[in-house]
Amino acid sequence: MADKSLIGPDDFRQIYDLFQASISRFDCGQKCAPLNGGEPVCCSTQHAVPVVQKVEWELLKSRTDMWTRFKPYDRATRQIVKEIGSSCAAVECRGARHCERDNRSLACRAFPFFPYIDRAGKFIGLAYYWDFEDRCWVISNMQIVEADFLKDFIKAFELLFARDPEEYDNFKSHSASMRRVFSRRKKPIVFIGLEGGFFEERAYGKGIRPIPAAKLPKFGPYKSDRAYARALKEAQAEAAAGGHHPDAHLVGDPARAGA
Repeated sequence: MADKSLIGPDDFRQIYDLFQASISRFDCGQKCAPLNGGEPVCCSTQHAVPVVQKVEWELLKSRTDMWTRFKPYDRATRQIVKEIGSSCAAVECRGARHCERDNRSLACRAFPFFPYIDRAGKFIGLAYYWDFEDRCWVISNMQIVEADFLKDFIKAFELLFARDPEEYDNFKSHSASMRRVFSRRKKPIVFIGLEGGFFEERAYGKGIRPIPAAKLPKFGPYKSDRAYARALKEAQAEAAAGGHHPDAHLVGDPARAGA
């Protein structure tokens, strides 16, 4: 992350002002929450732990009491916090029921997407945090992403990159990590283009091509109505038995999240 002197709370205030649009007309949390004990995946630190720069944390603390430092709850999350860089902080909010939309972190506003940087170093679209493929309904339904969200996302991250070039480098590295992961999977990377539309980057440098919305991939319980019904039944049984703790992943710091 950049030195504190290179970017400050006022920069994040401007980024927040630019990034106001909702991701969709749908309340996507209603799709994943029934599989997650009633809490949307992106609002639960059982799944997603937001990471913010400390200067963003300063801004959030000055605006609201919605956020607190994340408290690790097991060995894995203690290790996650231990590995976070000194210029960052893991945080948690009070949950979806107490959300203050104007005081969401940048990671929350952007989830489940991050700016995808191609091999030539160009910001070409919105890719998703792949650790959440089987958890986040939006990743299996990218056609619902609103044009206003896309515009706000682009403006916000262009400003972030202008004020903090090291963040650009981090997302460039994270994009390269995604290419390595998907090359091993022998799967294309699907992303939303800067002017809309859907594209896939084929493995092993075989190029980028547009794809229709009907060809967008679906994952896990969101593959079909039958798969969702089965997952819901399993989630209800797990809740009755005392539940379980899925693996949590960091969101917002590409040097740490999902690599």
